[in-house]
Amino acid sequence: MADVVQYKLERMVNELDDLERRGLFSRREIAEIVKQRRKFEYRLKRPSPLKEDFLAYIDYEKSVDALRLLRKKAVTRELQKSSEEGAVNRSKKTKQSYSDFAGISRILDIYRLATNRFKGDRDLWFQYLDFCKQRRNGRIRKVLVDVVRFHSKEPEVWMYTASFLFDHDSNVAAARAFMLSGLRVCPTYENLWVEYLRMELTYLNKLTARKAALGEDVGALVLDSLNPEDKEWRDENKDLFMSIIESEDFKDVQNEELKQKIDIFQKQGLNIFQAIYKSAVEKLPSSFSLRTQFLEILETTNLSDSENMQKEILADMRNEFSKEPAYWDWLAKYETSGRKITQDERKEITTDQLFKAIQVYDEALKIVPTSTMFDLCTKFLMDVIGTNGHSQSSSVSDSSDNYIDPVTHVLMIFDKAQSMGCVSEYVACQYVSFLLQLGRSDDARNLAEIFCNGELSESVNLWVLRLSIEMKRFRTPSKADLSYLFDLLQNPLRKFSVLQAETLWHMGLKYFSNHKHYFDKLVDISLSSLIRDGGSDDGFSLSSTIVNFALQKNGIQSARDMYKRFLALPRPGLALYRTCIEMEQNLASFAGSKEVHLVEARKLYEAALSAYDQDVSLWQDYHSMESQMGTSETAAAISWRARKTLKNIAMMRL
Repeated sequence: MADVVQYKLERMVNELDDLERRGLFSRREIAEIVKQRRKFEYRLKRPSPLKEDFLAYIDYEKSVDALRLLRKKAVTRELQKSSEEGAVNRSKKTKQSYSDFAGISRILDIYRLATNRFKGDRDLWFQYLDFCKQRRNGRIRKVLVDVVRFHSKEPEVWMYTASFLFDHDSNVAAARAFMLSGLRVCPTYENLWVEYLRMELTYLNKLTARKAALGEDVGALVLDSLNPEDKEWRDENKDLFMSIIESEDFKDVQNEELKQKIDIFQKQGLNIFQAIYKSAVEKLPSSFSLRTQFLEILETTNLSDSENMQKEILADMRNEFSKEPAYWDWLAKYETSGRKITQDERKEITTDQLFKAIQVYDEALKIVPTSTMFDLCTKFLMDVIGTNGHSQSSSVSDSSDNYIDPVTHVLMIFDKAQSMGCVSEYVACQYVSFLLQLGRSDDARNLAEIFCNGELSESVNLWVLRLSIEMKRFRTPSKADLSYLFDLLQNPLRKFSVLQAETLWHMGLKYFSNHKHYFDKLVDISLSSLIRDGGSDDGFSLSSTIVNFALQKNGIQSARDMYKRFLALPRPGLALYRTCIEMEQNLASFAGSKEVHLVEARKLYEAALSAYDQDVSLWQDYHSMESQMGTSETAAAISWRARKTLKNIAMMRL
C-alpha cells in the first residue's frame, strides 16, 4: 500500500514544481498539499473505502484547483501592469502549462475510481457527468456510454445522454437513437415520451430557422417581410430598381409555389406529434397526466391543423377517463382558462368561462355522482365566488342569454349532494359555513345539528362548527344555557381522542374558564380521557393546557396542585413534565423563594428521567439548569449520571 501511495505522489512532482516555479503556491503550501494528498490516498487504499472518502478527496482537489485559478488570474493582472518584466518572461508565466491540466485530470481519475467501485450509485455518475460537462472534457462521451451500460433501466440516464448529444454535439441522429432505445427499455415512463416529443419538435424548429436564414422560407422571400424602414426606403427609390420579369402571371406562379411550401414544416411537425402521441398512449393507456402534457406542448407550438388534434386528444381523454372525478375537475378548470393548459391564477374568470365550467360540473355530477365529485365541484365554485367577489345578486351568463345565479347554484349543489347521500365532511362544513356567510344562521345551526346527529357524527370539524354557532348564539348565557352547552360539548369530548378533539378542548376550556363548576367537570373528563389515551410527549398536551389555565387564573399553588393530579396518571407524557419544569424554572429565576421552586424543578426532572432516561435533551436541560442555578458539584453529578446512563460520551455535550 505504501509503495503505491508513494508512487502516486512521485508522479505529482512535475505539477508541484510547476506551481512553485510560476509563483502560484509557496513551498510550505505545497508541502501541505502533499500531506493532504497522502492522507486521502491512504484512505482510498483501504480494503473497503467509503464513498465519502472519494467525495472528500474530490472536494479537496476542486478547492485546490479553484485557488490555483484565482492566483493565476492575479499573477496575470500583475504582469500586465508591470513594465519591468519583458514580454518573454510575461508569456512564460501566463501561458498554459502542465499544472493547468493536472488538477482536472486527477479529479477525473478519482471520479473514475469511485464509479468503478460504486457502479450502482446513480447520483455519483451524474456528479461525474456534470463535472465533465462543466470542464468541457472529452471524457464525457465515454462516461455516457458507461452510465448507460450500468443504468439502462433509469429513464433519466437516457434523457441526459440524448440531451447532451442533441444540445452540445448537435448529433440529432445519435440523440434520436438513444431516445428510442430508452423508450424500448422504459416504455412506461411518461416523461421520456414527453422529452422525446420536445426534442423532435425542437429539431424541426431548428430546421425551419435554418430554411429562413438561407432564404428558402416565405418569410424571407416575400417583400412584405422587410422591415418597415427598409420597405419605405425601397418604395421611395423604386426607380433605382428594375424588375427582371414584369409579368404579373409569373408573380402569381411564384407566390403559388411559395404558398405550397409554407406549411411543410408545420405538417411534418403534426405528423411527428401524432406518431409519438399514438405510441405513447399505447404504452401508457391509463396515464392522464401524459395527455395533459402532450396537450400543453400542442398549445405552445405552431402546427398545422392543431385544432383537430386538440379535439382528438380531448375526445380520447373523455373516452378513457369519463369515470374519473379528477378528469372532470381538470376539464372545468381547462374551460375557465379559455382552453389553455397554463392558467394565470391572478386573472379573473369571465362569465362565459364560468358558465362553461358549471356546465362541465353539472354533466360530471350526472355521470359520476360520488362524494369526491361533489367535493371538487364545491371547492371550485366556492373558490370562484370568493375570487370574483360574487354576491347573492350576481349572475353568470353565456352568449345565449342563459343566466345562472352562482350563489343559488352552489346551494343547489349542496342540496343535491344531501339528497343523494353524497355529503362528505368537506361538503358539509362548506355548506354550513356558506349559510353563515349568507346570514342564515338558523338554517346553518339546524343543518349542523342534522349532520352531527347523523352519518357525520364522527366529524370533529362539524362539531367545532356546531359548537361555535351555539356559543355565539348565547351572548350572556344563563344557567340553563351553560348546562345545555356543556352537555353538547362533553359528548364529542368523551367520544374523540385527545389529539382529535384538540380544537374542542381549547374552545371548551376558554369558554368555561370563568365558570368553576363546569371547568372542574372538564378537568374530570380530561383525566378520564388521558387515562384512556395517555399523555403526549410532544405537540398538543391537554394536561399542559389545563395547567397553564390554572396558573393564569388562580396562581402557582393551584397550578402545582393541578399538575400533581396529572402526574399521578399512568402515562402523563414528557410534554407535561417539560411544561411544569419550565414553569418552576421561570418562577425560580425571579421569585424570592428561589430554593423552593428549584427543589420542585429537581423533583420534576428526577420524575421525568425515571421514565425517559434515554432522552439526551432532557439530560442536557437538567445539566444546564444546575449550571445556572445550582452549584458546580450538582452540575458535575448530573453530567456523570448522564454519561453513565447513556453509555455514550459523544451523545452528551456537557
